Amino acid sequence: MKTILQIAKTELKMLFYSPIAWFLIIVFMVQCGLGYMATLKSIAQMQADGYKIPFSVVGQAVFGSNGLFASVMRNLYLYLPLLTMGLISKEMSSGTIKLLYSSPIRIRDIVLGKFSAMVIMSVLMLGVVTIFLSISYFTADSPDIGMLLSSLLGLFLLLCAYSAIGLFMSSLTTYQIVAAVSTFVIFGILYNIADLWKGIPFIRDITFFLSVSGRTDWMLVGLITSNGIIYFLAIVFLFLTITIYKLKFSMQTVSPMVKAGHYISIIAITLLIGYISSIPQLIIYADVTENKSNTLKPDTQKIIKELGDEPLEITGYTNLLGGYMEDGNPESYQKNINAWAPYVRFKHNIKLKSVMYYDTLAQGGDIMKGNKGKTLAQVVEKIAQTREMNIKQFLTPEQIRKEVDLSKEPNFYIMQLKYKGRKTFLRVYPDNEHWPSETEISAAFKRLLSAKMPKILFATGELERNINKIGDREYQALTNLKVFRQSLLNQGFDVDTISLATKPVPKDISVLVMADPKVGLSAAATKNLQEYINGGGNLLVTGEPNKQDVLNPIIKQFGIQLMDGAIVQQSKQLEPDLATPNLTGAATKLFMPLEQAHKDSIVVSMPLATALSIENTKWYKTQPLLVTNPKSSWLKRERFLTDSATVQFEPQKGDLQKAFPLAVSLTRKIAQKEQRIIVIGDADLMSNKELNRFNLRTANFVFNIGVFSWLSYGEFPISSFRPAPKDTVLLVDKDQIHLLKLIFVWIIPGLLLACGSIILIRRKRK
Repeated sequence: MKTILQIAKTELKMLFYSPIAWFLIIVFMVQCGLGYMATLKSIAQMQADGYKIPFSVVGQAVFGSNGLFASVMRNLYLYLPLLTMGLISKEMSSGTIKLLYSSPIRIRDIVLGKFSAMVIMSVLMLGVVTIFLSISYFTADSPDIGMLLSSLLGLFLLLCAYSAIGLFMSSLTTYQIVAAVSTFVIFGILYNIADLWKGIPFIRDITFFLSVSGRTDWMLVGLITSNGIIYFLAIVFLFLTITIYKLKFSMQTVSPMVKAGHYISIIAITLLIGYISSIPQLIIYADVTENKSNTLKPDTQKIIKELGDEPLEITGYTNLLGGYMEDGNPESYQKNINAWAPYVRFKHNIKLKSVMYYDTLAQGGDIMKGNKGKTLAQVVEKIAQTREMNIKQFLTPEQIRKEVDLSKEPNFYIMQLKYKGRKTFLRVYPDNEHWPSETEISAAFKRLLSAKMPKILFATGELERNINKIGDREYQALTNLKVFRQSLLNQGFDVDTISLATKPVPKDISVLVMADPKVGLSAAATKNLQEYINGGGNLLVTGEPNKQDVLNPIIKQFGIQLMDGAIVQQSKQLEPDLATPNLTGAATKLFMPLEQAHKDSIVVSMPLATALSIENTKWYKTQPLLVTNPKSSWLKRERFLTDSATVQFEPQKGDLQKAFPLAVSLTRKIAQKEQRIIVIGDADLMSNKELNRFNLRTANFVFNIGVFSWLSYGEFPISSFRPAPKDTVLLVDKDQIHLLKLIFVWIIPGLLLACGSIILIRRKRK
């Protein structure tokens, strides 16, 4: 050990008695500082302009696309080859390697000593990064310390791996420039090798193991894994061991077969270590983030535990004529592995399969319109040639239809989950997030467990809102639109319709919905509805102005009535009939999904809503959920036009100005359970049009899901909510950032330059 340290000390002296080490550290610090300070400055400008920062300040400055680590990772490969190029090659070119061979020093000690010097250099570079991480600790409120430390570990391991590779390349030639260029090439190969032969199962596993690309991604976000650490240690072991044997063989007469045997053995041992360390059951995880943001929530873990030891098979189906093919082609295999990694952590026998096919499902038929006169086979052949794909890899329409029925599913990449002979679909969505979240995946797992999913029935027969149409006033987006992630179907609910006039309401449902009936209920419908209410069934009633005569007789028993007239709300930008009531504190407590938004700024958009009067409710406990602002809105008794003169408040005509409840919850104990009822003075808040309103910061999505979650006793949706980051306030302004930049980008590097120059000049004089 003493010899190793002595060699490391000598190597460090040689590095710092040359301009290279000083130059690289100074340049490294300047590059880190420029990227980091630029990001801080942009955040400070945003804060100075009065914008509320919605993201983590430290996350953006350190881990953002233009932040500290992005700059480090982009340029890291430039530094190490220049530091390692002369480690052994200079000994070989000067002839001093022969003196080392003839000395009592072992080859192993020489290699480990020089590698130790590079480890110390890596620590120095890590110290430069730590300086800026320390700045983050004092310039942001409550940064996530665990994530910062984890990122340092990842960077250190990467530097050590690069050092071992550079050391090996330096042993292959007597020319330092050749060693540097060769190291650049190897870094490039190891960084991009994962993109080669991704469609060949056996080879892609090997290339992925050899690739360094993305190996630090989990550590950068605060998740330390045993296989991630072992990977870097294995790379270090591989290149250091090969270097030792290369130097040994250069001073011995050894047959090529013996050399090849040693090298193959070393590579085989490394691959075996990598394979064993990647076995899911053997991987150890440490989520060091403050909110455990890299770990599935306890509710999801509980569901996965219920799946037991039975294997779960996930088959992705990719249509050549459909959308999001990049999710399911052979090249996307590793991406899917990473997407399912958080679940494999808790269930090791998840098996991923991929099936490619072609069929004219859904919008896939549009392709045929643009290729008139051609058969489907001819069109597919042309598309496959354009994309440089082998058509033999794809199942024909006849073959895929025998395997699975996708006729009622969106023409996107879709996954089918199989467990104990049961099957369910898991969809991707055409939105920014795209991949199913923990909420949708947990709901799919629940279906596989044959759990009794909450069933919601929408009453029909009285011209209610339709759950199977996509028109502005209808409800398909909320209920069963498969391409919309927030639909009840994708959130874990079963949705259907029922005609109250023809049959009684089943007792095993979770909620019955009466969505804005336009005509009065028949005697049979009234009887079936009343029996359901008397039996303690949960109910949602939504109504519109001028339809009080239809709903008031039904909801009178609850002590609730729809008042005459409609709400008018003053606004410079919006129509006067668009009410945007605020959620009450009771609503945010009742509806768990509402934790996803800021309680002080949530509003719900309700076009042409009417107020509710709460009268005799002795049998029920009532809670207003949505309440109007009395300063800007009032109840207009008479009908009014929205596209002409300003609507006036006219108390002489019965107009009332006060805080009106627009949604009320009611509860009572009956039949050994709590009956839950919600009455809302507007039906449009759940309509397709309002769910697609982008000109307001509304919470219609959250509120609507919250309504059905509360009515079904909170069983679904399974929340994947993560607390917002705490470090959303930057504690320094632009002037202070300018001072920090002056210190850490100019003054300190300048001092290092002066220090290095003095040492080099004095060394030269000696």
